[in-house]
Amino acid sequence: MTSDWFAGFELQQLQTRSAQAAVRVGGRADGPALVLLHGFPQTHAMWQRVARELAPHFKLVLPDLRGYGDSSHAPGLPDHSNYSKRAMAQDVVDVADALGIDTFHLCGHDRGGRVAHRLALDHPERVQKLCVIDIAPTLDMYARTDMAFARAYYHWFHLIQPAPLPELMIGGNAQAYLHAKLGGWGSVAAKGGARLPHIEPQALAEYERCFCRAEAIHSACEDYRASAGIDLDHDRESRERGLRIACDTLVLWGERGVVQKFFDPLALWQAQCEGTVSGEALPAGHFIPEELPEATASALLGFMTTTAETPT
Repeated sequence: MTSDWFAGFELQQLQTRSAQAAVRVGGRADGPALVLLHGFPQTHAMWQRVARELAPHFKLVLPDLRGYGDSSHAPGLPDHSNYSKRAMAQDVVDVADALGIDTFHLCGHDRGGRVAHRLALDHPERVQKLCVIDIAPTLDMYARTDMAFARAYYHWFHLIQPAPLPELMIGGNAQAYLHAKLGGWGSVAAKGGARLPHIEPQALAEYERCFCRAEAIHSACEDYRASAGIDLDHDRESRERGLRIACDTLVLWGERGVVQKFFDPLALWQAQCEGTVSGEALPAGHFIPEELPEATASALLGFMTTTAETPT
């Protein structure tokens, strides 16, 4: 690995109330805390180039979500509740507690964005500002499902099938499946040319090491099974109670991605937020932090460090 690969960061194993979390911590020790959550089928390694840009400004906390990377990979429960976004959000809060962090800024890409959404609803007192990257709310995305969306996001419907069918199918050639996902959804690789040019070699090696294991494939499936079941129950309950995200929220999405094609992310997120929602489409596919790390870091820095003006 290159000498600047997470230079100055420490990799820790922290105990949450129901899991073990692998967490990389670094950046400015006295800076405001910023938690970055990765998505499928990745690990915290996806943030390396973004973290390098943000390290002078924030105390950065980069966990592997439950079921990914070097965090816990327990078998899924019958109701998949141990892979619910509520359980994953609690892991993040427990990590912050273990590190002595009271409040923090929060950003999640893909599955990490769904965890961040649930965390902001369940623990509003902890989140100062929120950013979600290339997602619309889960409930709205499932409600919008038609043939075109199912074709574009077929994995949402494949991974939720009862175990062990998808696990066995993916396990037949896990690396090929992994590469297909990393090269899809409007990424640079989907247009041809170099092999996964937006992914750093060190990051790709980490994804291969962490994903291509039976327990990791199972836990990734459990993440999606939870999203199609218990997570929707939690989301419906929150909406029935009138719960909305309290803090200001930044929404970023890719011009070439599925979210751009099928959804109006700003309108959908504003409907779920009490705070101000802002954002934009960036010239990328789904994997924005790796395709456009400098632009991602710049957007986060500008949003997280801006203080809202008090009306006079």
